[in-house]
Amino acid sequence: MPADSPFDVWQLVAIAAALGWASGLRLYAVLFIVGGLGYLGWVPLPGGLSVLTHPFVLAASGFMFAVEFFADKIPGVDTVWDAIQTFVRIPAGAALAASVFGDGSAAAALAAAILGGTLAAGSHFTKAGSRMAINTSPEPFSNWAASFGEDLAVGVVLWLAWEHPYVALAVLLLLVLLTIWLVPKLVRLVGRMFDRVAGLGGVRSDMTGGPRGGSPT
Repeated sequence: MPADSPFDVWQLVAIAAALGWASGLRLYAVLFIVGGLGYLGWVPLPGGLSVLTHPFVLAASGFMFAVEFFADKIPGVDTVWDAIQTFVRIPAGAALAASVFGDGSAAAALAAAILGGTLAAGSHFTKAGSRMAINTSPEPFSNWAASFGEDLAVGVVLWLAWEHPYVALAVLLLLVLLTIWLVPKLVRLVGRMFDRVAGLGGVRSDMTGGPRGGSPT
């Protein structure tokens, strides 16, 4: 960490962890908001995150932020979007966390990447599983409430990371414990949903297939 850095070690850890966790929910919001605030000079950024302030990066992340904002509010579309973003959010969360320590040692950056990628994976799969369960309801309001709640959670965690890093770390620890408790339940719930769909498909096949074999004698 450079001697003139405005951040201490624990604040850098909080920022790296917050970026990783938030990327699992709203990657493009994280890129655009953090980059935009850094561009305007409203928040200081660790050296490795300065690339987020580039106009090209802001334009791309802003466009994808808008796409994701609306896609995440449409039942069914949000589940497809989450499936696609599995291959983007987790490595991006790891890369963002590593960038926080980009001016420091390689060991610190690697440790941050492991932390950020793990937190991104946890929040992403918890979100995706929760949305699949919520989408079994025919009304859209629970989906909208969950989506706006995730928007708010991302903003709060990022704000805490910069302004109150120790509180941010405590909140993230609680969120990790909640994820550990919730994920097995979501896995079982999603498994039952797939079993139910497969069972309905088998019943429909039996009803439409008709009798098989030769005609009775």
